[in-house]
Amino acid sequence: MRSGGPIRVLLCDDAEGFRALMRSSLADDPSIEIVGEASDGEEGVQATADLQPDVVLLDMSMPRLSGLQAIPRMRRRAPRTSIIGLSSLSASRMRGPSLEIGAHSYLEKGTELEEIRAAIHEAADDRG
Repeated sequence: MRSGGPIRVLLCDDAEGFRALMRSSLADDPSIEIVGEASDGEEGVQATADLQPDVVLLDMSMPRLSGLQAIPRMRRRAPRTSIIGLSSLSASRMRGPSLEIGAHSYLEKGTELEEIRAAIHEAADDRG
């Protein structure tokens, strides 16, 4: 655990089942705290601004505002928050565009939980 407490994570995904899976999978890690959830890009931008989380796990394909549209808005409203794109869209297609507009990293859904946890820790360490 970081000296400042657990890593504060916002889950932003339109699939309730996926958010529930991430919430329960990350809950047993005392170094990570889920501080909020959003079910579309607009909610994600607002929650990022309101909560100022350390890390956002952001689905790239959502209603109202896609991940690619949300990333720059999140970065403007919470510049110290790191964003991890996490989507079923292929990394070969989405990693480059996501990183170019401000995401810290990009993972495909189906990535092992330990790799997701490691990415959260790395993103939190690299904030700012």
